[in-house]
Amino acid sequence: MTDRSAPDALLLVQDLVNTLDIETGADALTAEGGLHAFLRGHGAPDLVPGTSAAEALRELQELREALRAACLAHNVRAAVPEEAARTLDRLLARAPLVLAVAPDGGAALRPAPGLEGIARLTARISAGIATAVADGTWPRLKACEAHDCLWVFYDKSPAGRSRWCTMAVCGSRAKMRTYRARRAES
Repeated sequence: MTDRSAPDALLLVQDLVNTLDIETGADALTAEGGLHAFLRGHGAPDLVPGTSAAEALRELQELREALRAACLAHNVRAAVPEEAARTLDRLLARAPLVLAVAPDGGAALRPAPGLEGIARLTARISAGIATAVADGTWPRLKACEAHDCLWVFYDKSPAGRSRWCTMAVCGSRAKMRTYRARRAES
């Protein structure tokens, strides 16, 4: 199978969106210790004091689904749905970035000082997306077109027109459905 992992700038987005398996309904964030494991594993060691795990979980799930909608829009070459765009605007606005300039003159976007928990994670996602927009890789992060999958993959095809997370499963199913529909019509 072809590696469909996103480049470093987008890997956090891909990891977050793929915490929910649409086909089975399994949500890694709601599993026992899943939220804390995800946060720790991605550089956000804990929740901000005064924020409940339930609030953090809701916000992270909301961010995840808005990002999934953006990735699906990349696949079908459409605008991000208005509700998802508003959600992303609202959540990303709570996670400001700063431009850090290195002694060698290089620069990178970083989470603003003092951000913790979900806000820090969201700022890292925002910085990654900004980097990917700048280098043209953001539109290649796509959600599988299969309605029962929607797994996020990175399209490494030369033309950037992959539609399914894997041709062996989702692509084959879609082509078989199309074939059967055509046969039923004739």
